[in-house]
Amino acid sequence: MRMATALSVAVLAAGGVGHAVVTGLDTGITRVDPFKDMKNRPQAGHGMNVLVVGTDGRDRITPEEKQKYRLGGAPCHCTDTVMLVHVSEDRERASVVSLPRDSYAEMPEHTDLNSGRKHRAHPVKLNAAYAEGGPGLTVRTVESMTGVKIDHYLEVDFTSFMRTVDAVGGVQICTKRPLKDSYTGLDLAPGTHELDGGQALQYVRSRHIDGAADLGRMQRQQRFLAALIDRMTNGGVLLNPVRFREVATTLLGSVRADEDFGTDQLLALAKAMHGFTPASSEFVSVPIGDMSFPVKGIGSTVKWDAAKAQKLFQSLRDDRPLAAAPRAETSGKAPKAVVVDVPPRTIRVQVYNGTRTDGLGRKVDDALRATGFDTTRTPMTGAGKERARTVVEYDPRWDRSAKSLAAALPGAELRAVAGRGGTLRVTVGGDYKGVRGVRAEASGASFEAVTGDQVVCP
Repeated sequence: MRMATALSVAVLAAGGVGHAVVTGLDTGITRVDPFKDMKNRPQAGHGMNVLVVGTDGRDRITPEEKQKYRLGGAPCHCTDTVMLVHVSEDRERASVVSLPRDSYAEMPEHTDLNSGRKHRAHPVKLNAAYAEGGPGLTVRTVESMTGVKIDHYLEVDFTSFMRTVDAVGGVQICTKRPLKDSYTGLDLAPGTHELDGGQALQYVRSRHIDGAADLGRMQRQQRFLAALIDRMTNGGVLLNPVRFREVATTLLGSVRADEDFGTDQLLALAKAMHGFTPASSEFVSVPIGDMSFPVKGIGSTVKWDAAKAQKLFQSLRDDRPLAAAPRAETSGKAPKAVVVDVPPRTIRVQVYNGTRTDGLGRKVDDALRATGFDTTRTPMTGAGKERARTVVEYDPRWDRSAKSLAAALPGAELRAVAGRGGTLRVTVGGDYKGVRGVRAEASGASFEAVTGDQVVCP
């Protein structure tokens, strides 16, 4: 989750503030050597790959902050978040892939840093790699799982995360439903919120909000990253050398990185990534095949979908975008899709033509299907007199689906009809002006890549 700190380094550098401002910033970074004695590594692809891990280090957090943000207990010095960040060779795109901490992993042969014992290769949960072998074993395990060669390693903790968010002036987060987690203390009503460092930490740590658990948390972390990029690119941080240095010094104060990540890398990114925006970033979680894969002696693990994961990581190696290119209308670029509660593909729709315009039913059916709805493909003619207004009829049990469908039909009237069943009925009226694009808010069951501009507040 704290990989925001590391990704921010590249984004902040994009301001091109010059060598005088950037020089010396890397002196505050604690150095590690995660690549020592590594052999048989994957072949390098195109672009730059950074492995970012978030640890729960809380040594420098004040007692008041620990109590306020539910951060009690001793730090475990383990990882609870792992992200693979790919920066394209042309430095115009950053792809962030979340790797569940409970992922089933085959840990390579290694020596346990704690006990000194030598271990043969054996199955574990991904986050156990850091506990047993630190950054080096973590890099080796991820490279073995993904086939992606890691170029740099960055590690951040709670303190760096909180201070960085405060330094940029907080972040703006939007939610369509209440978010409440008694474990972290998170309590957000539907709407738009300005979060400070401590509140942002609660937001990205929460995993007891719904059944999505860690997968839902990963998507909130991705949403937070997009919001942080938006705040830095639009909030004046990149254009103010004094503020830039203040923010950069804050975020680098708790970072651990490999020896080769320094001023020269920051300057190279600064020259290449000028103009970086939320739309330049894309986010995805590794595809899952089994959410509860049992392993003797370990318990329940998260098993990746091997075929889909391989396709995802091949795209990184080939330096290809992960998010689908936006569809454009004949009149120009397509408008930004409206976020709805229920995925359109799960909503069954029967279209009726309530006007005297021939072919309108077919036109609406095709348009709804194009934006993702599961239409019957057999539009019908509405009974009775001509309708002036488009109506969506629905069984009250499917009210959330009805609202999602109505969002695609601006001005449509919602009408509850008991016993209607799971198929929603659209009767097109004379006020029909077209179908608006909609998409579902990311959920634990969805692993489609999204760009940063799709998940920040409108």
